[in-house]
Amino acid sequence: MDTQAYSKISNAALIQELYRRYRCQEEALRKRIVLLGMPGAGKGTHSAKMLARFCMCHLSTGDLLREEVRSGSEFGKKLKGIMERGELIEDEVMCNLIKQQLAKPACANGAILDGFPRTIPQAEKLDQILKQSGQSIDQAIFMNVREQVVVDRLGGRWTHLNSGRTYHYKFNPPKVHGVDDVTGEPLVQREDDKEATIRNRLNVYQNKTSPIIDYYRKKGILFEVNAERPVNDIWKDIKTIVKTK
Repeated sequence: MDTQAYSKISNAALIQELYRRYRCQEEALRKRIVLLGMPGAGKGTHSAKMLARFCMCHLSTGDLLREEVRSGSEFGKKLKGIMERGELIEDEVMCNLIKQQLAKPACANGAILDGFPRTIPQAEKLDQILKQSGQSIDQAIFMNVREQVVVDRLGGRWTHLNSGRTYHYKFNPPKVHGVDDVTGEPLVQREDDKEATIRNRLNVYQNKTSPIIDYYRKKGILFEVNAERPVNDIWKDIKTIVKTK
């Protein structure tokens, strides 16, 4: 135990963290939840809140692949080869990776699946693999937002490349149009933040991912949240959903 590190943390912060962990154990939900919604709907914001409040693990497919490769395991070596060859990773491989993670102690209080499944075949394969160990997806939370709202959220972002500072011309504008507040240097719009790129991502979502909403609705586990409201209002609804038996 690094006592020197702990000595830098205030007693109040330590007590708060102990209380949080105690509450997590008392209210352990042990649910497996899929977060659905367009890019920019707020999934990242609210998955972080769910992690802190309910002590659930966060399973992001991109992060999981990189972590497994770094581990040096046989499975990780296999994944590294597939990724280096530029090949697509099969749905069954991804589902088994999720299954492995769900069995770890970090996921004992439940898990948030973010970014997977993205298609109905992936959802069906995940259900089959989870069923083998007596598990299932308990809830799917659909963060519903209109396409134009997403374009407004993501498309107005401009960046100061040297510092990484970001601005939004509607929600967090610079003091002078097109200029960084600190250095006075010009701002640029990244390719991913341009409206044409965003609309292309949304088209892919509508064609490939949006049908999964009906898949979970038919299973009776879909919960819809209006994600165009203030963050605190959205979070209040999500907490109520997650606590639903």
